[in-house]
This record gives sequence, structure tokens and C-alpha cells, in this order.
Amino acid sequence: MKIRLNQKNIPLLATIAVFFIIYAIGGFMYSGFFSLRVFVNLFIDNAFVGIIAIGMTFVIISGEIDLSVGSVVAFVGVLLATLVHDHAVHPMLAILICLTFGAVFGCCMGCLVHFFQLPSFLVTLVGMFLARGLAFLLSLNSIPIKHPFFADLADFGLQVTRKVWVPSVAMLFVAVFALGVYLSHFTKFGRNSYAIGGNQQSAVLMGLPVGKTKILIFTFNSFLCALAGVVYSLYTMSGYPLACVGLELDVIAAVVIGGTLLSGGVGYVEGTLIGVLILGLIQTFITFQGTLSSWWTKIVIGILLFVFILLQRYLSTACVGGEASSQPIRTEAGSVREATA
Repeated sequence: MKIRLNQKNIPLLATIAVFFIIYAIGGFMYSGFFSLRVFVNLFIDNAFVGIIAIGMTFVIISGEIDLSVGSVVAFVGVLLATLVHDHAVHPMLAILICLTFGAVFGCCMGCLVHFFQLPSFLVTLVGMFLARGLAFLLSLNSIPIKHPFFADLADFGLQVTRKVWVPSVAMLFVAVFALGVYLSHFTKFGRNSYAIGGNQQSAVLMGLPVGKTKILIFTFNSFLCALAGVVYSLYTMSGYPLACVGLELDVIAAVVIGGTLLSGGVGYVEGTLIGVLILGLIQTFITFQGTLSSWWTKIVIGILLFVFILLQRYLSTACVGGEASSQPIRTEAGSVREATA
């Protein structure tokens, strides 16, 4: 019995293999690396990165990109802190205002991409500068968030064992991951995202709502960025306009390492979760080592990203070659007749 492996699944399998290899090396080298506490900390420390990465997965699957995510997180953090600290707004209302801003901001970028046929790279680059500028407009310094409700929200969690505590930010990350899996596999929104990324012209000819889906993708992504900004504020208990500089690159790296093709049409939210955990695992590995600079995290991520891009390039070429060789030769008239039919 022969088991045929789908080439589109190879990056995902490679991601899982890399995760287990790094995890196994760390476990054999350092005592306590295999503990449940260390594993849970991967979700705690990378909750805001993971939430953004799930939204970015849909953006990249659709063949687009979003460079504004780090700036949106910073602006939301400063906006939240300003509302609570300076204007005495209740944290719950302030959070709702921040989430609304994220959705509207993403919707505007999605409309610019669709209605004006502008490259998402340029539109979101403008969004990146705009959100960061607005953050500095609100404050040039870090603003602490001191409110009993916000502190209770940050301290809320689940006691798994005597030494292991799962806080609200980690549980929220898992909930967003579950939502991402559901949307990608079991909804029209997810299927349309894959279809647009695979071939937008074909999606239009099939009658799919390409424009509506793109706008929803950018809206959803920025909404998750705003949510990540709230999570980051819960993690730091403050808002800072210089927070998360370069975060968009870490997020894109996690998505690509997770097996999502930059060309669009192929990717899994599950792979993105593993990609985020790999980033956290590398940081944990360096922390346990103790003598290495934190910049080694960037170096290792860069090497992994380069390897996965080469793998994607090879698989894309192989898939294109396979499809071309398997297609029968058709005349122009035959193509016209098929299109008419």
C-alpha cells in the first residue's frame, strides 16, 4: 500500500518536525525544559504575537500582506492607557472603543485595496506610519494602566496544577486559534480566502465575492491586532508608542515558518500556531542557555525563514511543472468553447 503525500502539506509537516527537534534538543540539554510550566509559558509570552499571526494567515492566504500590525498594537495600547488613565473611562468601554477602531481601520485599508486596486503592501505601509504617528500624537512616553478591573482581568486565569497557572491572555490566544481553525475549514469566508489566493481571476469567474471577502479579511486582521494590543497591555499593564517596532516581520516569519505560502492559496492556521510556538521555543532555549545574546533569536529565525522560503519555492515550481505536464494541449477554439460552456 502506497501513501501519497500531498506536496502542499510538506511545509506544515516540516514545521511540526522543526518544533519537535528544537523541543527535544532543549529537553535533553536542560533540566525542566519538558515541564508543563515551560510549555504553558510559550502561550503566555507569545499570546499577542499568535493572535496577530492568525489574522495574518488569512491575509497571506488571500495573496495580500499587512505591514501595519505592530503599529496598530502600539496605538491601541496607548489609546487604551490614555482613555483609562487620563480620561477615567472604564476599561471595558475603553477596550470596546479600541476593538472598534481596529475593525474600522482594517475595513478602510481593505476598501482602498479593493476599490482603488492599490497594492496591499503600500496601503498597509501607509497604515503602519499612520497608526504609529497617532500613537505618538497621544503620548511620547509610556502610560501606566492602574485600574482594579484591568488588574483583575490581567490576574484572571485557570489553576491547572499547583505550579502552573494559565492566565486570561493565554486562554484568549487558544480561543482565537480555535476561531481561526473554524473559519478556515468550515466557513465560506475561509474557502473564499483560499480561492482568491489560489487564483483571483478564477474566483471572479466563479462568482465569488472577491471584494467583500478581501475587505472582511483586512477588517478581521486589524480587529485581531486591536485585540492583541489589549492583550499586550494586559501583559505589560501600560501603553507605549514605541512598543512592537518590527513586530510585523516576526508575525510574517511565524506564518511562513508555519507553512503558509507567500504567493497565497496554501496555508493552515494550525501551522501558524506551530510557527509561533517555534519562535517562543527559540527564545526559551536561549533563556535556558543563559550566555547567548537575545539577538540569536533573530538569527535563528532568519535561517529558518530562509530555509522555508526555499522549500516553498521548490514546491511551487514542482506543483506548476506537474500541473503543466498533466494538462492536455488545447487549441484556442477549444478553450473558447469550454469557456462558453
